[in-house]
Amino acid sequence: MPESLLAVESVSKFFPMARGLLPGSGRVLRAVDGVSFTVGAEETVGLVGESGCGKSTTASLVLRLARPTSGVVRFDGTDINQARRGERVAYRRSVQAVLQDPYSSLNPRLRVRHIVGEPLVVSSQASKAEIGRRVQEVIEQVGLPTEAAALYPHEFSGGQRQRIALARSLVLRPRLIVLDEAVSGLDVSMKAQILNLLKDLQAEYGMAYLMISHNLADVQYLCDKVMVMYLGKIVESGPVETVFAEPLHPYTQALITAAMPVEPGQAADIEVTGEVPSPLDKPQGCPFHTRCPAVMDICTTTPPQLQTIRPGHTTACHLHDTHAELRNSVARAASHKQIDVEPKGAQ
Repeated sequence: MPESLLAVESVSKFFPMARGLLPGSGRVLRAVDGVSFTVGAEETVGLVGESGCGKSTTASLVLRLARPTSGVVRFDGTDINQARRGERVAYRRSVQAVLQDPYSSLNPRLRVRHIVGEPLVVSSQASKAEIGRRVQEVIEQVGLPTEAAALYPHEFSGGQRQRIALARSLVLRPRLIVLDEAVSGLDVSMKAQILNLLKDLQAEYGMAYLMISHNLADVQYLCDKVMVMYLGKIVESGPVETVFAEPLHPYTQALITAAMPVEPGQAADIEVTGEVPSPLDKPQGCPFHTRCPAVMDICTTTPPQLQTIRPGHTTACHLHDTHAELRNSVARAASHKQIDVEPKGAQ
């Protein structure tokens, strides 16, 4: 296993929602609720889930754009929210982001050489000549022509703009890049080019990626590990090959079979009905029980805990509860469902 570079430890982010004229009288939106994970050096970790599940809020916490309500985010062992000024500067140089919309993430009034070089101007003592050399180097590395440096963002296609955004993130030679839906707005051919470029750059520079995405095929191609989030909680995580081959949680099974059927036009084996509950009014017990095809009585009252089912593969689901007193009732309840209680390889 690679050495841990980023460690998110029991992190939550709650937003108080005002109701009426009295401050503090409203409910609390639990955007991220007790999330823990690590990203190793040179590792790519994917975070997937439906819109509104808390993926982008998690990215904001990692990027220090928001402070957690509770829990700790560590980078190289340092709590980024308690870091001293010098440590914060080093963190800003080491962690960069590529955001979803290349049209709004680039300043339309600046030429590409200024957009890409701005992080160097702000955070280093490099000379003007050194900045120019470095900017030209990364522009070429992301596959843009030399003359691109003198142009404005509106003179490029969407895929080329995303390459500019990637060049800007690379200019400081970071150790971790957060990819927040970075390829979701691209067509299939351009997306394939950017994903291959990300792989090549990772091999060259030894960076780690945290990939936020709703596209499971992209995650399967690029990532080493995947985490599945639902209503602010991680419900399953593990190596990509294992999770995609033998998903444990009904929500993960539904996502995979719906997004990547074996045959064109094939219906999902596991159908999830209904709407995602509001984060302001989460269900008691398992947050997924209102939509789960294998719901049991225990799911409506007792929140499941993350359990390791096989090495490196965890899930939070009562179908896989390891407590002896629950095994018989769980097996009986699941016997007529299309859910694997004992997947091949479970330990």
